[in-house]
Amino acid sequence: MPIFPEMAELLATLSQKYIIAPISGQKYDQFLIQIINNLPESANLDNFHLFVAQGTQYYAHKAGEWKQVFNYALTDEQANAIMGALEKAAKELGHWDESVLLPGDEINENRESMIAYSAIGQKAGVEAKQAWDPDMTKRNEIAKLASQYAPEFEFEVAGTTTINGFVPGQNKEFGMNHLMEELNVTKEEILYFGDMTQPGGNDYPVVQMGIETITVRDWKETAAILKAIIAMEEA
Repeated sequence: MPIFPEMAELLATLSQKYIIAPISGQKYDQFLIQIINNLPESANLDNFHLFVAQGTQYYAHKAGEWKQVFNYALTDEQANAIMGALEKAAKELGHWDESVLLPGDEINENRESMIAYSAIGQKAGVEAKQAWDPDMTKRNEIAKLASQYAPEFEFEVAGTTTINGFVPGQNKEFGMNHLMEELNVTKEEILYFGDMTQPGGNDYPVVQMGIETITVRDWKETAAILKAIIAMEEA
């Protein structure tokens, strides 16, 4: 879902002074569709750094275009093993239904450096996604079973309907360590926003790193905090 105009304006304002580094399980195209393409012209794109697929891929804006800096891609064998485990676990638990997908959508998506299981597809509406597994019970069960079928990989709950499957250790801690290295910043210089900061959530590894983290429920809560930060800077 594209960011709202209010959030786009806030990010553009902050980009005049701060580095903004979204880190998400989403693929690169979605970073552009949901964030970058909705920013006003005033945004300083050189201060935006995109850490895709939990930070296993990194894109920087250089000389007027986005360039991939690194990509820790899965092998075909690894990708097939993760997708197979997720599909088998989801079917066994009754959470694999391709009939609910919108045209062109899929349940398992290969994001090159990780696999994302999205129970009702990526294109489903926000309300439908939020209603599917609000307490994460379904996804925790799928992730637990998938890890038994493919114990050489990690499976982690993310977003509202998603489970990420990836090479062990390549979670958001991996991404944040690379972020700090690439951008030459320390933990103390980072303020992290996340909605899955509880144990088992894909933001929890960042909390464990000791990085200052603000848990938010939605974009409106995030926007309110960003407004307060801007107000303090202008005071």
